[in-house]
Amino acid sequence: MRGEAMRWWSEAEWDLETASILHEKKRFNAAVFYAHQAAEKACKALLFSVNEAPWGHSIRILLERYGEAENINVPDEIFEYARELDRHYIPSRYPNAHPAGTPHEAYDEKTSRRALEAAKAILEFVRRVLWKN
Repeated sequence: MRGEAMRWWSEAEWDLETASILHEKKRFNAAVFYAHQAAEKACKALLFSVNEAPWGHSIRILLERYGEAENINVPDEIFEYARELDRHYIPSRYPNAHPAGTPHEAYDEKTSRRALEAAKAILEFVRRVLWKN
């Protein structure tokens, strides 16, 4: 399964770079979505690395499943980042997730920066785990 984990890891890194590009271009809602995608794919790489099939889109749940599979405690700080990103999975893309306006009007630079920081922290956590094994 190491090969499959690396395929997901590679895509996680690609999505994080995409999120950064979108942030620079002030496409904040899209940057937040790609930050979520990066962290989600990194967590799926973790699960593949321990022969678990990753399902779903909640970063928090994926991390919980990894912790259970490996009988370890994922740091609380990582779960805080996961919750931050999970909040944006739907609202960053769909107008009907907002009382008025559109996602691109609802998202700002500060929110995008926070999402990028969260994704970077999760990818760093995953990197440390994957290269420890």
